[in-house]
This record gives sequence, C-alpha cells and structure tokens, in this order.
Amino acid sequence: MIYCGTSEQSQRSYLDFAHQFDLLQRGVFWVTRAKDNMAYQVIATLPVSGGNILHDELIVLSTPVAARDYPEVMCRITALVEIDGREQEMIFLTNNMKWSPASVADLYRCRWSIEAFFKQIKQTLQLSDFLGHSASAVRWQIWTALLVYVLLRFLAFTNGWNHSFTCIFILIRSALWHRWDLSSLLQSYGTASGAFRFIATPQQPCYNGF
Repeated sequence: MIYCGTSEQSQRSYLDFAHQFDLLQRGVFWVTRAKDNMAYQVIATLPVSGGNILHDELIVLSTPVAARDYPEVMCRITALVEIDGREQEMIFLTNNMKWSPASVADLYRCRWSIEAFFKQIKQTLQLSDFLGHSASAVRWQIWTALLVYVLLRFLAFTNGWNHSFTCIFILIRSALWHRWDLSSLLQSYGTASGAFRFIATPQQPCYNGF
C-alpha cells in the first residue's frame, strides 16, 4: 500500500511522525513533504543521476521528541518539480529505500490524480451511500464500483473519448437498456474527438517499479 501525505499536512501544519511510524509498522509505504525547519542528521549521501534530482540522502531525526516518535531511517530527496510551468525545489520524505528518487517525486506529483479518482468513484459512481451494512455487502459494492470505473476508463481510452468521466458515465447509463454499439455511440457523441480535458490512460494508475 502507498500513502501520499499532502502539502497541507507537512507545510501548513506539522508532520505527525508517530503516525508515519505506525504506517511503517503496518507495512505501508509513504511519501510526504518535509518541513523547512525539520531537524535531522544525514547518515549517508547517495549518488544521483542528475536531471531534476538534486539530493538523495538517508537521514534520522535529531530532536528527542521526533526521534522517539520515528526512530528509524528515512530517505530525504530534494527534487525540482514543475508547478504551473515553473520548476520549484521540493523536499520529500519516504520510508521506502528501494524506490528511485525520480519515482518518489513522480508519485507525489500524481497525488492529485489519486484524489480525483476517489472523488469520481465516490460522487459519480455514488459510492458515498451503501445499500448494505455488512462487511460483505460493503466489499461487494466497492468492488463493483471499481470494476465499473476500470471498464469505463478502458472504454474511454480505446475510443478516444476526451470528455469528462462523468459525461461518459451518464451517457452509458442512459443507454443501458438499449442495444448499442458502444464504440459508434461514443465516437458519434457530439465532438467526441475534441480535446476538452486530460484523460488518464489505463496504464497510468500502475507505477512501474513500485
């Protein structure tokens, strides 16, 4: 499992190192932003291949309270990340020592796509309300929503659909009780070949090397 902390958590508030250590003990890999005033000690400096990666270091926390909450080694990566067309220096922390620095920076950059995914399955696929309350019923509804999401994403990708995910869901739902050739239906829908917004390709949710 991968957990990405938000910039609001690490920059505007504080880093909950006790929570990060709990995630580590549960086998969860995490990536988050480092605070500017975080006190730490570098125990190893790893070579970097250049590009947008400036530093790759193994560190331990140096203040007594932080070291008590998180006594293990973590990786500190400094990278140049493009934001609104400009490169900005950002510092990331992770408990995974095997990921490449570039993968860590890319994973954090993709966090908004992950949040958009949860928003789509919760709001568009109406996963905010459950039909049953048993553990089995909840699991069945979640798995069904995920299956519908993957099928619709694949259908949008194979037919060059450039409208929103909500739009394709509404269109398919309205045609559910009719016999349609879905490819012809999607390709003939208004200006379906136009570019309205970026639509993720099916392979993008898979992070190679993680």
